[in-house]
Amino acid sequence: MQIQQWKYNKPFALENGKVLPEIDIAYTTYGTPNATMDNVVWVCHALTANSDVQEWWPGMFGPGKLLDPTSSYIICANIIGSCYGSTGPTSINPATGQPYYNEFPLVTIRDMVQAHRLLANELGIQNIECIIGSSMGGHQALEWLVQEPERFRNGILIATNAEHSPWGIAFNESQRMAIEADATWGEPREDAAWNGLQAARSIGMLSYRHYNTYAKTQNDQADKTDDYLASSYQRYQGLKLAKRFNAYAYHRLSKAMDSHRIHRNRGSIQQALGKIQAKVLCIGIETDILFPPSEVEFLAANILHAEYREITSKYGHDGFLIENEQLQSLIEEACFHTAD
Repeated sequence: MQIQQWKYNKPFALENGKVLPEIDIAYTTYGTPNATMDNVVWVCHALTANSDVQEWWPGMFGPGKLLDPTSSYIICANIIGSCYGSTGPTSINPATGQPYYNEFPLVTIRDMVQAHRLLANELGIQNIECIIGSSMGGHQALEWLVQEPERFRNGILIATNAEHSPWGIAFNESQRMAIEADATWGEPREDAAWNGLQAARSIGMLSYRHYNTYAKTQNDQADKTDDYLASSYQRYQGLKLAKRFNAYAYHRLSKAMDSHRIHRNRGSIQQALGKIQAKVLCIGIETDILFPPSEVEFLAANILHAEYREITSKYGHDGFLIENEQLQSLIEEACFHTAD
């Protein structure tokens, strides 16, 4: 594993017309490119993950698994707008010499993909054997498949969609409202909106999991009148994220997720998806309420060379991080290999 940093020393134009004077991209590589550079697997990470895919998706990483560094050259880049090494709200603004914080401009999924493309070009990668993304990572993977259809041979899209739904946007807005309600929101400091971020994550957990998840794992004895397991679980999850993430980054990235419209300025959704040339495996999760299976099925129905598969899970949307055996089995069943 090699965690690296690349600086793009030129102005980086955003989709909204604003310009970042330069950008840094943190990325991690595993394995070795072969002589013909046709064993590249690019992983797009979700909302609060980082470039170290081995850390956050260990069940799918290793010899004989989907992400196999003994046969594939695996790359995962931290998205711009995050706080794990790529340019984002906690980065230094060259114009002021101070961190951007709340002055960091809004970015979109397309901006993130444009940064990925620059990095791929810098690394001399012309063709990508397989691009993989789940959730917001699926947004990035789908966008890139549409932008550069000739660059990819295969794609794996898990628990994602063609456009972020009103339901998903509503969850994100509720989380942003929690952050903005914190009295420290807007202050130029890294721990601003610490409590608001915890509340936001608590709201988010309700969309990532499922009714049955809480019923099976957070059920209390009948004689309790306070201090319920579900209550402590929500607080635990909020604190856990606040200790490792940043409220400004969370706020901006949730806005970026809302921006996902694969057909923006491209005609219809069907026309946009029709540009994809790669063979694509679309995987839904039976209990996912944030990205319902119907949204993933829609992708498969409108991408020319696509198949749909579905996993069962009591964990809802988070099943893509947990149900590794099912995912691996479905991928193998579809005869879908990341490298020949």
